[in-house]
Amino acid sequence: MESGTLAQDTLAQAMIEAGAMFHRRGWVPATGGNFSARLSSEQLLITASGVHKGELRRSDFLVADMDGRPLEAGRKSSYETGLHMQLYRRDPSIRAVLHVHTVANTVLSRRLKSIVLSGYELLKLLPGAPDPAARIEIPVFGNDQDIARLSAQVDAHMKGEMKIPAYLIAGHGLYAWGDNVAQARHRVEALEFMLECELWSGR
Repeated sequence: MESGTLAQDTLAQAMIEAGAMFHRRGWVPATGGNFSARLSSEQLLITASGVHKGELRRSDFLVADMDGRPLEAGRKSSYETGLHMQLYRRDPSIRAVLHVHTVANTVLSRRLKSIVLSGYELLKLLPGAPDPAARIEIPVFGNDQDIARLSAQVDAHMKGEMKIPAYLIAGHGLYAWGDNVAQARHRVEALEFMLECELWSGR
């Protein structure tokens, strides 16, 4: 029991620190965004509904099963928990998922059907460390308040070749994931830098 609690505390602290950093950069306004980390094949730790991601405390996290149901009575997970569940069910190697709302990802995802990144040194932070000259495409899915339907669209896309551990929801934000919270955070940072460059370039 102590080891399970310790694991939860460690993961929560990593997400608290990620949230504070994202908040300083203006990436999680108001109560926007949500974070999660896999505890086991059966459970994950996820931010509760309605909490500010830049001011997270340990009590702002809850344990849920792989159907997104909180294991503690009276707790409510994020409305978008189903999007986290889809990723964890699709790929057992995914250990953390971070979702942020930024000006760059919101504007670009409203404007484009997909976003192609090329010519950036930070592409090397993505799986396979692609050459900066490579063309990496971030898919953009239409915003849908029916999370089950949206999750099914993402899942269908991931059955094909998914070269990048991230996607965008139009007007809504970026989902990025990794082997642990730190890797997911690094990918968010790299992608958001490149998205901001794309926004400023006017492409």
